[in-house]
Amino acid sequence: MTTLPALIMNAPLPALPLPEIQAAEGYARADKAEASQRAYRSDFRIFAAWCAERGTSALPAKPASVAAFLAWEAGRGAKSSTIGRRVAAIRYAHCVAGQPVPTDDDRVRATVRGIRRTHGAAPIRKTPATADMVRTMVATIPADANGLRDRALLLLGFAGAFRRSELVALDLADLEFGDGGLRVHIRRSKTDQDGQGATIGIALGSVACPVAAVRAWIAVAGIVDGPLFRPVAKGSRVAAARLSADSVANIVKRHAKRLGFDPATFAGHLLRSGFLTSAAGRGASIFKMMDVSRHRSVDTLRGYVRDAELFRDHAGAGLL
Repeated sequence: MTTLPALIMNAPLPALPLPEIQAAEGYARADKAEASQRAYRSDFRIFAAWCAERGTSALPAKPASVAAFLAWEAGRGAKSSTIGRRVAAIRYAHCVAGQPVPTDDDRVRATVRGIRRTHGAAPIRKTPATADMVRTMVATIPADANGLRDRALLLLGFAGAFRRSELVALDLADLEFGDGGLRVHIRRSKTDQDGQGATIGIALGSVACPVAAVRAWIAVAGIVDGPLFRPVAKGSRVAAARLSADSVANIVKRHAKRLGFDPATFAGHLLRSGFLTSAAGRGASIFKMMDVSRHRSVDTLRGYVRDAELFRDHAGAGLL
C-alpha cells in the first residue's frame, strides 16, 4: 500500500505562474539599492567583455576565470577597492541567476588576498568641505535661481550631513519648518534600505542659515510639491524633474574650483564628511553627531573624532 507521503513525493508539481515568478524576481532585484545595481551592472559588463574576448563563459563563470580576470585587473593598475567591487558584482550576478558562486572558491579568495598584499594601499582621502569652507563657498554665490539652489543645496547638505542620494531624494513634503529650525524626514537611505525612515533637525545659522537658504530657493523656484532640488535651465527656468546625485558632486566641485581649490579632491559626499569633521573639531558629542549623520556604529565616527583630537592632551606634550 502506497503511503500518503509517497503519493505526495511522486505527484507531479504544477508549474508556477509566470507573473508570480516575475514578481519574486522583482523583489530579489529590489534587495539592492538602484545605485548599487547600476554599479554592479557596470562592473559585471567589464567582466563579461573580458570573458567574451577569451571565449569563456561569464555566467556561470569558472573560479579559474574569475581569478585570472582579477589578476588581469590588478596588472593594469586597478585599485584594491575596485577589485573588491568587481568581486561583489560577479557574486551578485551569480546569486540572482541561481548559479554556483565562483567567488566563494578558495582560489579566488587567495587571489584577492594576494592582490591586497601586493598592491594594497591606503585609500586616498578627499578634502572634507568643512564649515569654514562651506561658508566661504556660499558667501559669493550669485542670487539668481541657479545660485539660490546651489546655496540651499550646499548649506542643507552640510547641516544635515546628507549623502548626495538622500539630498536629491528630498521632496517638499519631507520638510517641516518651525521656530526652532527645520525638520527633515529622510524616507530611505543607504543604511535604511527597508525604508523605516528617520527625521533629523536642521539648526538655524547665524552667518549662513541653511533654513533661510532653503526657504529662499523654494520661493524663487515656485515649488509647491514634488522634488526639492531641480535642474535650472537657461533663463532661470526651473525644471519639474529631480536633480541627479551626480549633479551634487559637480556643484560642490564647481564652487570649490571657483574659490581656487582643486576640484579633483572634492566629491558630493564631502558635505557629509565636512559636517562630521567640523562637529568633531568643536568637541561635539559623538552621539549627537550620530543623531544627524544616522551612522549605525560609532566606529566610523571615531576616525573623525580622533583626527580632530590628534594633538589634544597629547601623550608626548612637554616631553621634549
